[in-house]
Amino acid sequence: MQFVIKKFTELNTEELYDILVLRSEIFVVEQQCIYQDLDQKDKEAHHIIGTEDQEIVGYARVLSPGTIYPEHTAIGRVLVSERHRKKNYGYLVMEQAIELCQKQYPAYPIKISAQSHLERFYSNLKFRATGKRYLEDGIPHQEMIYSPSL
Repeated sequence: MQFVIKKFTELNTEELYDILVLRSEIFVVEQQCIYQDLDQKDKEAHHIIGTEDQEIVGYARVLSPGTIYPEHTAIGRVLVSERHRKKNYGYLVMEQAIELCQKQYPAYPIKISAQSHLERFYSNLKFRATGKRYLEDGIPHQEMIYSPSL
């Protein structure tokens, strides 16, 4: 998988459309969750786009401190297209996101709102659960903080 990182203004219309289609396929249709994906935060985000054979197969967005959490950088909307799962692409996408956070915002820790069923996946990437569990759009979530010393 090859990666490119772009700010919102650098995305072309085809890339943006393909990202939104994938996010809708996974977060709305596959997870049967009706929620407002388009939240205005995309305009502030860095978009990590993973491609294979010129097709977007992985994605995440990184948000600067203050966008979601006052004193943390955030990683969200992490996805891998259904037919490319089981290839460890999720780890590759997250490694890119973590690296970007550390380069762009080195003084800020990273916080995520992880779907609870993915807690082990994120733990493998050195995120630790804070104990704060909650429902977000009807799906159980777990707040997690990146702890590279794990």
